Amino acid sequence: MTRRTQAALAAAIAATLTLGLGACAKDKSDTGGDAAPSSTKGPGAESGTIIGGTPVKGGTLTVLTNQDFAHLDPARNWVLPHMDFGTRLIYRTLVTFKAEPGAAGNEIVPDLATDTGRPSDGGKTWTFTLKDGLKYEDGTPIKSADVKYNVERSFSPDLTGGPDYAVQYLAGGENYKGPLTGEHLPSIETPDDKTIVFRLKRPVAEFAYTATLPTFSPVPQAQEKGTQYDIRPFSSGPYKIETYDRGKQLVLVRNTNWDAASDPVRKAYPDKIVVTQGLKGGQADDRVIASDGADASAIEMPWMRPESVPKVLPKADVKARMVAERTGCTDSLYLNTSKAPFDDPKVREAMMWAVDRESQVTAFGGPAMADVATSFLPPSLNGGTKADPLKIPATGDPEKAKELLKAAGKTDLKLSLTVSLGDKTRGEALQQSLSKSGIQVTVNTVDPSAFADTVGDIKNAPDLLIQGWCPDYPSAATFFPFLFDGRTIKEKGNQGNYSQFRDQATMDRMDQIAAMTDVNEANKAWSQLDEDLMKKAPAVPLMWQRRPLLVGTNVAGAFGNSGYAGMIDMAVIGLKDPSKSQG
Repeated sequence: MTRRTQAALAAAIAATLTLGLGACAKDKSDTGGDAAPSSTKGPGAESGTIIGGTPVKGGTLTVLTNQDFAHLDPARNWVLPHMDFGTRLIYRTLVTFKAEPGAAGNEIVPDLATDTGRPSDGGKTWTFTLKDGLKYEDGTPIKSADVKYNVERSFSPDLTGGPDYAVQYLAGGENYKGPLTGEHLPSIETPDDKTIVFRLKRPVAEFAYTATLPTFSPVPQAQEKGTQYDIRPFSSGPYKIETYDRGKQLVLVRNTNWDAASDPVRKAYPDKIVVTQGLKGGQADDRVIASDGADASAIEMPWMRPESVPKVLPKADVKARMVAERTGCTDSLYLNTSKAPFDDPKVREAMMWAVDRESQVTAFGGPAMADVATSFLPPSLNGGTKADPLKIPATGDPEKAKELLKAAGKTDLKLSLTVSLGDKTRGEALQQSLSKSGIQVTVNTVDPSAFADTVGDIKNAPDLLIQGWCPDYPSAATFFPFLFDGRTIKEKGNQGNYSQFRDQATMDRMDQIAAMTDVNEANKAWSQLDEDLMKKAPAVPLMWQRRPLLVGTNVAGAFGNSGYAGMIDMAVIGLKDPSKSQG
């Protein structure tokens, strides 16, 4: 699949977007094509709408959230909305997504680089040239060696949790352990301060999209602080960190050395951005709904809780400040296949029949907020088609599940389920639905800021895990290889293959698809692999989400960017009247 031309890739993406849905980035979910509910607009403003008009420069934007950042270190930042926050506000990447609503948000444009990269050697070599005059927050120049250094950092075993593309793609990286010990990777060349060359193991036509990830932002070696870099990444973007009291508050102020002339994407409207962390329950929702005082200039991160949607819909003025964006992601129940009982394919098959996916949609806010998933691939990565290879009822079939469990000799299952604190309701719904098949489940909740690191420790991984996956760009090559390729499993910082699924036939087929030069052939192969994986059942697809996004009455320029899985695009958000903000 990855050995296609850029033109073929662009055509494939255009075809996907024509069918109504793009996707991108990691951590959590969507629908599209014939999977869409009867009203594709959803509650609130129409998808693709810019809320509040054009912002005015100045003032303080408040961000209300129940969580701390999982990671701000660009080598480790691979969770939405933290990736959107970092790459739009604090650091820049070689290439980035357009800051536009709708399908245009999936298009890429140069960022630090002068173009989106120049392939050679049949797509095995990619060259980027940095723009003139780029500077860090202290006025020192941004150099190609700094981008090389951060890409190398992504190999470091101590800097876990970040995107794995460099590890997968770069030649000679199999045994490389990062630059912290002084060793550098020869397949990244910097012949001068403005040129960086990546030499890959195999042709990768969509490598330009890979360069949108925070891995491909600059970190000067002199600023290296190991795991402590998370607290104070050095700014190459429009804002820098003024203060950061973890779990309580992060304050961004302008980076006066950022040059807007070199950055047509980020508008940097607010003078200051204050992130208020640690809010409980639906406090953030209630504050933005009320929009009193400073909260009129507030947004939420990551999105509104589904149970708060009924508070919004009856109020026309509040409903006008909300948009339910499609994402292109799939939420699944991951089964820990590394140990009993899920090392038995029959038990995994039983789980496919035991799970009530409709109750998951209900717990998330109903059909307006999500659709039942009937396959792993979201329709946006399947030509707009909602595949349903197993034809299992949306409510499940407990009797069928009991039969399969009895045949497997497992009639008294007691399982542990881990969910993020915000997904507790969904965890309880799953607990209730599985009890109908005689399966007892204990639900454990984890703070969202610690969730990725907690579930990424494979030795202590739970039996069951609810998690979402969003492709980093509109290609199934950014989906299945991360979710079900046993070679991607890490002892610490395991992100993606939460099932710890190791199946040689699946891995061989992924390699074969990666080598295909015909895009249509590759797409058909990914769809067939989707069907095959549904039968092997390393996980149970649950639903395709929408993002319910709500902003305060004084917020302008807000929309969900499909390049960031429907999250609010932080590059262009601001205020209607800066004088009404506080901070």
